[in-house]
Amino acid sequence: MLSWRLFLLFPLLCLSLAEETPASHALPRPLIIEYPASAKEVDEGQVRLQCDSWRFAVEANNVNPWKTIPQECADYVRDYLLGKAYGFDLDRVSNEAGVFAGSVELGGDGKDAWIFDIDETLLSNLPYYAEHGFGLEVFDPVEFDKWVDKAEALGIQPSLELYEQVLGLGFKVFLLTGRSENQRSVTVENLINAGFRNWDKLILRASDDHAKRAVAYKSEKRDEMVREGYRILGNSGDQWSDLLGSSMSIRSFKLPNPMYYIP
Repeated sequence: MLSWRLFLLFPLLCLSLAEETPASHALPRPLIIEYPASAKEVDEGQVRLQCDSWRFAVEANNVNPWKTIPQECADYVRDYLLGKAYGFDLDRVSNEAGVFAGSVELGGDGKDAWIFDIDETLLSNLPYYAEHGFGLEVFDPVEFDKWVDKAEALGIQPSLELYEQVLGLGFKVFLLTGRSENQRSVTVENLINAGFRNWDKLILRASDDHAKRAVAYKSEKRDEMVREGYRILGNSGDQWSDLLGSSMSIRSFKLPNPMYYIP
């Protein structure tokens, strides 16, 4: 498995930044800055502050729904994801989750559960999104499924460390993903190659789940766990729809993701 830190540089080596211009994206995007009619340029620092504010609002779930990142934040989002800040944020979330996991007293009956989402939680799809503007393009499920079928997403190292800690403490680990059931084999292959093993259950969308919003689908699966007697103590995901709804965990841990929003 490639180093997570080295992986953060991978898209920069593979892509020409000259291709990442607003003109290369045909679809309209939300703007967060009101440009003065007489101004030809906006201060670069002001743009960064506005994009900082936008990302904060996104992570706090104050901005929804949205389909693409603001066009003027393209460089900002790219730099965040490929720089040190994203790694620091991932470390922070996993460290806090680990502190909580180690603080709770398990029942000893094998019914204490921790749920992990997969995409942008355990596995990173940054190589795919690097080729699609880091969220500038409207999500294309057909193209994304082609990427998933390659089983080449790399493990997110802080999440792997938390995952192994949770297993070692005696939690039952459930992987609850929006991926389709027909992607089970490639998902298992990808997870194992990235270092994730020994989960208790991998739950994917069945054919009758595809019309459901993510928050409804994941709530239903958590409801089933609770009916089976499980106590959901922790839940890690990059989308609020991974964490909200019914049968919520005692503590939920939101990983950063400014690239896309799933309701």
